[in-house]
Amino acid sequence: MLPIADRMARAGTETAFEVLVHAKALEAQGRHIIHLQIGEPDFTTPKNIIEAAKRALDAGHTHYCPPNGIPILREAIAEEISRTRGIKVNPSQVAVTPGGKPIILFSILACVNPGDEVIYPNPGFPIYESVINIFGAKPIPLPLREENEFRVDLDELKSLVNKRTRLLILNSAHNPTGGILRKQDIEEIAEIVAPYDFMILSDEIYSRTTYDAPHVSLASVPGMQERTIILDGFSKTFAMTGWRLGYGVMSEKLLAHVERLIINTNSCTSTFSQYAGVEALRGPQDEVKKMGDEFRRRRDVIVKGLNKIPGFHCLTPEGAFYAFPNITGTGMKSKPLANLLLDKAGVACLAGTDFGSYGEGYIRFSYANSVENIRIALDRIAETVTKLSPECVK
Repeated sequence: MLPIADRMARAGTETAFEVLVHAKALEAQGRHIIHLQIGEPDFTTPKNIIEAAKRALDAGHTHYCPPNGIPILREAIAEEISRTRGIKVNPSQVAVTPGGKPIILFSILACVNPGDEVIYPNPGFPIYESVINIFGAKPIPLPLREENEFRVDLDELKSLVNKRTRLLILNSAHNPTGGILRKQDIEEIAEIVAPYDFMILSDEIYSRTTYDAPHVSLASVPGMQERTIILDGFSKTFAMTGWRLGYGVMSEKLLAHVERLIINTNSCTSTFSQYAGVEALRGPQDEVKKMGDEFRRRRDVIVKGLNKIPGFHCLTPEGAFYAFPNITGTGMKSKPLANLLLDKAGVACLAGTDFGSYGEGYIRFSYANSVENIRIALDRIAETVTKLSPECVK
């Protein structure tokens, strides 16, 4: 018998990868699948960033580096966060990691004991709840509802916060809903948490992908910077998902503990990738703007199309690159409909319940695909849904 630790039974997953495997299997059978399931920009990493990595390789930057990252990248990140969040950040407050997920893991490991409560958005990125459970903390879902534009219900947050809370996780722009927190939301959240002694993990990985309102960080509210861990990275903004390059910005006191966790896990982040990160932040931003403009175009196409499909209703996302339509009018639950769309329509997507129990009644479509493919997908979805029994589609 294989002796597996009990905690593994509490570990969740990212269903996007499971759906990808199923979709690839269908493609191997000759099916044409449109991939709207995974949160990965379909653009190529900008050439100047790739060239910077090549130069770093040629210069021999293929060895260990300081656990928290090479100094020049930490300086560039500190400059970026200082400029975009309107706060003063020093390089000594920056930890570079292989992707953004380690910051979720390290924040919970460093700040939360077994049995402590962690408040997290639901629906939300599934790894939040998974890591909370793995380490024996108590997950406290903070429901995000359509009638509130998927923003935090401040009264509900107030009712959940208590002396047992050890961490609050926020995510704006939000995956899977595309909602964002506005300045007033952030200020009121700061007022709610002020009397308590816990940290806030602010997942800002989509900070550069907002459309009509600017990104606002909780760290920018006076008195909140010391209590806020900013999670950001390069995957979404610069189409660098495979480079595995992210970072956390936090107080120097907390970073000393995170540094020990880095040493105990990944030692350091790939050195030549970090030089590419310097170029990403300090080099030309033309390609980033082009990607943002294209995401906006795709957003408008998919939202308009989804709202024409019987039984669907979709708010316009204000950030990230996901549409999260309400599909209750079809009479189907989220998972069966998502499965139907993949198996019958050849459109890979994710059930809202893949992001938590409060995602029931919704489906997530990633519009990180071409407008042409999105239009084909919309036609296929509409054709499939209209074949449902009339009493189902309202």
